[in-house]
Amino acid sequence: MSSPSLKRYAWLSIGAAVSTIVLKTVAWMLTDSVGLLSDALESGVNLAGATMALAMLGVAAQPEDREHTYGHGKAEYFASGFEGLLILIAAVAIAWTAIARLLAPQPLQQLDIGLVVSVGASLINLVTARVLLAAGARHRSITLEADARHLMTDVWTSVGVIAGVGAVALTGWLWLDPVLALLVAANIVWTGANLLRRSADGLMDVSLPHDEHAALDAVLAAYRHSGIEFHALRTRQAGARSFVELHVLVPGQWTVQQGHDLLERIESDIRTALPCVTVTTHLEPLDDPAAQDDVSSKE
Repeated sequence: MSSPSLKRYAWLSIGAAVSTIVLKTVAWMLTDSVGLLSDALESGVNLAGATMALAMLGVAAQPEDREHTYGHGKAEYFASGFEGLLILIAAVAIAWTAIARLLAPQPLQQLDIGLVVSVGASLINLVTARVLLAAGARHRSITLEADARHLMTDVWTSVGVIAGVGAVALTGWLWLDPVLALLVAANIVWTGANLLRRSADGLMDVSLPHDEHAALDAVLAAYRHSGIEFHALRTRQAGARSFVELHVLVPGQWTVQQGHDLLERIESDIRTALPCVTVTTHLEPLDDPAAQDDVSSKE
């Protein structure tokens, strides 16, 4: 479950976005570079995404209630999906501005000061992105990861723009500025599309990642060696929480206490192997043919 403490990372992202918007806008006004304008626009998207992240982290941190018995963890996918959509919108805006400048090139001004300001803004984004990426991995938060990857996209965008504006200063080729802005737009489309895909996967209850499934299979394999069987295995992820459901087949002559003790051990081992997991097991007799049917899959 998302922790309220994660909000401080969202506030960090908001602070970084505001700072970089101011710096990059100043750089654009000094140089009149469409590349630097595209950079400033993307920082505006960062601010909107960080604000959404703050709101959704608050929702995801809420405990289970009668209407949301599985918690509110999926709220994080709305934040990451929203940020992915904003990235795509920013790419369209950048491309539109770049095409107009490509058709009507204009000379750039005060490149030295403008580039220094833009470099300062990029360093703020780089440090913030590294902090958010580490926090996202540590807390299994797709919201923080999405925000971090967006900021890293902004960093690489800035690197490309700075290089392009510097190339214009050296060569005098004004067309380099809008062409580079178009390349930046194409590059960030990939990040936005990937975030939208991952958010949709989470909302559609996609199974756990391959490495986590492998860890789960390793736990079950140890019990299969002792004659225990499993089927109807289902997994899904909701924000930071994972869910595992499975049927456990044991000899029919076992007592209820024996079956209960086994399920407790299996659930404990799965919780040890997978972080933040909720495990639901169902006990069935091995020698009953009906136990081999996955009834829920037919409903």
